[in-house]
Amino acid sequence: MAENGALQIGEIAGLAGVSVDTVRYYEKLKLLPTAARTNSGYRVFSVETADRIRFIKQAQEMGFTLDEIKQLFVSDGGENQCKSVRDLIQVKLTQLEDRMRQMKSFKGFLNRHLVACENELDAHGKAASCPVLTTIEISRK
Repeated sequence: MAENGALQIGEIAGLAGVSVDTVRYYEKLKLLPTAARTNSGYRVFSVETADRIRFIKQAQEMGFTLDEIKQLFVSDGGENQCKSVRDLIQVKLTQLEDRMRQMKSFKGFLNRHLVACENELDAHGKAASCPVLTTIEISRK
């Protein structure tokens, strides 16, 4: 531990459960407050920085990008911050619904090909010709 209870980068990374490179990256993106420096030139962080890093990781797990998370930190708090988070969540929900529609469509596509494969195998056994690959080859020509 550095002077005044401040933590060096390895300690803050360990406390937050991330790598030193992650701390450096977040600092470079200005997701973390600028670290103070010791007389020796080492960066030091407050213990609260670990909470902020954990918040960033949780927000990423919820699907927020680092740019979106950064927007949360520059807000002035209160109603504006709450509205900003609400708006971001609405965007994320719309994106998620779009992706779910695409995945459902793709699942249907795969199920149709699975049925075609099973039908071909049932009909021709060892002489089967893969209908999926045949379709792909035809579409490539």
